Amino acid sequence: MERTNEQWISDLRSSGIAQDEALEDLRVKIRKGLPYSLSKWLTPSDPNFDALADEVVQETLLRVLDHLESFEGRSKFTTWAHKIAVRVALTELRRKRWEDVSLDELVQGDEGASGFDRIAAMTANPDLSAEQVDIMGRIQQVIQDDLSEKQRTALLAIGVHGMPIEEVARRMNMKRNALYKLLHDARLRLKKSMATEGLTPEEILAAFEQG
Repeated sequence: MERTNEQWISDLRSSGIAQDEALEDLRVKIRKGLPYSLSKWLTPSDPNFDALADEVVQETLLRVLDHLESFEGRSKFTTWAHKIAVRVALTELRRKRWEDVSLDELVQGDEGASGFDRIAAMTANPDLSAEQVDIMGRIQQVIQDDLSEKQRTALLAIGVHGMPIEEVARRMNMKRNALYKLLHDARLRLKKSMATEGLTPEEILAAFEQG
């Protein structure tokens, strides 16, 4: 018989057999739903799927137990738990995507070049106007000259290459809040330098949008 929301909460808060059975039932339900929920990112036929699914289910059960008090009952309990599982899975997929990429590679480039591969690619776009090419070149120069090494690393990894902030914080051995502060300071310094260069935020955004 399917548990009600109240029964799920009660059983998971208990101890002994009732909790063990509830955890096993929830494990089965979460695992069964993952192939469909993750189909856009990873198919069950992928050799990495089973290992990922096992990790996700285990982590999800721990998070569910830790956050039972946050369940508000506005949906089925299993729906709430499954949403947690999907978030855990996507975070893990993003982490694995960057597993073999070092911050040095993102900042310095594969051959120790400028480290602005994406900006350089945009600048080389023949459809860009001379003004857009000039703006992008000046942005690159400001990032290189006016930011500290830490600020430059964080900004390039997160803002240009799209590495998840949690992964950058882990790689830089920083707490998430400290990394937010570092990025905030970097953006303020960039804004000031851009103003000195005579560039408005609108011009900068327009250059990237056209790229």
